[in-house]
Amino acid sequence: MERRQRGVSAGLLLLLYQISQVGLQNIPSVTLGVLVLNIFLFLNPLRPLSEACLSVNEAVHRKNWQRLLLAPFHHADDWHLYYNMISMLWKGIMLERKLKSLWFAYIIAVFSILIGVVYLVLEVLLVIILDDPSYEINCGVGFSGVLFALKVLNNHYNPGRVSSVFGLPISSKYACWVELVAIHFISPG
Repeated sequence: MERRQRGVSAGLLLLLYQISQVGLQNIPSVTLGVLVLNIFLFLNPLRPLSEACLSVNEAVHRKNWQRLLLAPFHHADDWHLYYNMISMLWKGIMLERKLKSLWFAYIIAVFSILIGVVYLVLEVLLVIILDDPSYEINCGVGFSGVLFALKVLNNHYNPGRVSSVFGLPISSKYACWVELVAIHFISPG
């Protein structure tokens, strides 16, 4: 995994602009904290991406479990950060107001770890089922898994809505799954 270019960039500037349009006073505290943490770690990563990304080889075989904590909060580039944090902004505003800050913080913490564990289990299953050891070295970073889990939770608390996925109206109950498959085909990495 290549190290991304650090510093202020178009995606980061657009993210900061979007946050300013919403207004800091309109963003609940935990959501704002998650945004700030992710932006801070983008500008000042704790480790290079190659040392923060999560893979079966690094986390399980080499017992480098700190990657479970690092991977969700590091992003490959400014656009990866932008799309994840815009999604976090809207999901966070809706869910944190509904669930209250303490419970929402707990959910974010639990999802951040569990998503990594699920990722590792799925990669191991792919190695076994497909007999392809290359899945052990797939290395991922980012908050996307947490956002997917938040979207499922949001759909639970707001049933009956319809989402547009590539212009097609789909029940929000199924939209997150359709989006997941679509994202996989559009951007498999």
